[in-house]
Amino acid sequence: MKAREWLKNAALALGEGGVEDCALEARIFLADELQMPLSRLFAAYDVELSETRKEALDALLRLRLEGEPLQYIQGRAYFMGHEFIVDRRVLIPRQDTELLCELAIDRIGDAPARVADICTGCGAIAISIALKCPNARVFASDISPDALIVARENALRLNAPVEFARGDFLSAFEDAFDLIVCNPPYLSAWDMKNLQKEVTFEPALALYGGEDGLDFYKRALVEVPPRLKVGGMALFEVGMGQARVIHDFAGSMDIRTYKDLNGIERIIEF
Repeated sequence: MKAREWLKNAALALGEGGVEDCALEARIFLADELQMPLSRLFAAYDVELSETRKEALDALLRLRLEGEPLQYIQGRAYFMGHEFIVDRRVLIPRQDTELLCELAIDRIGDAPARVADICTGCGAIAISIALKCPNARVFASDISPDALIVARENALRLNAPVEFARGDFLSAFEDAFDLIVCNPPYLSAWDMKNLQKEVTFEPALALYGGEDGLDFYKRALVEVPPRLKVGGMALFEVGMGQARVIHDFAGSMDIRTYKDLNGIERIIEF
């Protein structure tokens, strides 16, 4: 079978399986198998695929049709221009979270700040900050030992000076920080029962934020302020519609919100 024929069949199967970017994902699988850039794939369309290669490609296709996210199948995801190792031990970093990272980098600038990224997962936020703000001392924690293994590997690959520790929320650290950032679990019980198939492959520990999805924010409003230096601040990602609710139970605390490119309140700062 020629590569172009496999590509056509794979794109059709993915489309029928409900994959939105079916043609692109088929091309990604083929380019990876042939170990060539996606931009040069057209030059290999008439390559005759060996039976071994076809079987390998078909196996990847079956995984995708079963709902496994493309990033897990490839073992990588991209965030802030960097490639991160990802698998089922960690949440897949989303583009929406880049706003959180950009705001953090803007707040830090060239200052010799102490920064903590809690619920770090694959380490994407902490590592991106450390690479962009070389004068900052960046710490990162997660309650999951498996997630920390992935995060440390990413930091090593990208040569990012991040100090990792295992712990729940801020329990891994003793000192105060100039900036605390977090993309916490914020899905509600209802959300967890109605997940898209792809999301069910991601760790529930990184998704579930309690019955109403707000458990981590309720803790943060109490536990974070005492851990901030004078003039320090915290940036947390929130789910759709959660910013208004957090405002309501925050009382007189000054909370600012920032919208993503879709106009959704995505980040709170306090």
